[in-house]
Amino acid sequence: MRNAFASLLLISAATIAQPAVQTASLGECALEKGGVIRGCTVAYRVFGALNSAKSNAVLFPTWFTGTSKDLAGLIAPNGLVDSSKYFVIAVDAFGNGLSPSPSNSHRPRMSFPQFTIRDMVDAQHRLVQEVLHIDRLHAVVGISMGGMQAFQWAVSYPEFADRIVPIVGSPRLTSYDLMLWRTEEQAILENADWKNGAYQSRPPLRALADIHTLALTTPSYRARETDRVAYAEFIGKTEADGSGQMDPTDWLYQLRAMMAQNVAAGFGDSMADAARSAKARMLIVVAAQDHMVNPQPALDFAKLSGAETLVLTGDCGHMATACESGRMTTEVRRFLAAAR
Repeated sequence: MRNAFASLLLISAATIAQPAVQTASLGECALEKGGVIRGCTVAYRVFGALNSAKSNAVLFPTWFTGTSKDLAGLIAPNGLVDSSKYFVIAVDAFGNGLSPSPSNSHRPRMSFPQFTIRDMVDAQHRLVQEVLHIDRLHAVVGISMGGMQAFQWAVSYPEFADRIVPIVGSPRLTSYDLMLWRTEEQAILENADWKNGAYQSRPPLRALADIHTLALTTPSYRARETDRVAYAEFIGKTEADGSGQMDPTDWLYQLRAMMAQNVAAGFGDSMADAARSAKARMLIVVAAQDHMVNPQPALDFAKLSGAETLVLTGDCGHMATACESGRMTTEVRRFLAAAR
């Protein structure tokens, strides 16, 4: 839910000068599941300047339902990624309505081919190498679904980035995560106004907004932050905001991409082999009380690969990235600046 995430950022995107969104035409994008996106045009924004050695590029993919505009609040001289030091490429993931998505396709929505996290990463690699003519990244940094993309970068292109920073992401979802995303999927599919994706006006998806908001934080956080008397106003705003922020078909396709994510798929389903293939230095950030993306697979990957970890321990759940942003920002900036 874009607004729920963006509203809790350390720096408001509204206070940051927004670089114009750009598009890169990649021709055809062949997909992992066998489909093809024709006229594959990836959207992105760039912050900062590329140095003469082309050694300071940082790729920052978007989170679930997010856009490159939403990342602007984290890309600044005093932000998570320092735009005065790095050339930051904020790239819009497939399915977010800017890069290839059911909502902006000429095809009927549900005939759009299903993409995966790996497909997102393959397109990003082509953007960096074929369009921007950069042969190596200083780092890949991603939050939530962006963190899933960062894990995929580590195994799909192990020599391409010096550093990888997955934040509250996962290399492979647990059964608990799948149960959450399956519930959201059903909230879309069983909505009477969904009409198998053939709706004329965007259907209200209040149950979807409720489910998503429930999982973003912990019970203790919500009970403390939202007084019972204020609940009606809170849930009304949640449903009004959450049901209209993203095309529901796009939401469904990104959900399914996350549900299918498994970086071990190309390694005989061995996470140990996948982790050993990773060559970049990694800082893996998790939230101990995350109810949206269970932290254990990321911690297991860290142990198998020898990666550094940062565990956020507060009760903000998945939103620990905002509640503990000071600590997270300090550690990520240190890691990005450390000598190799």
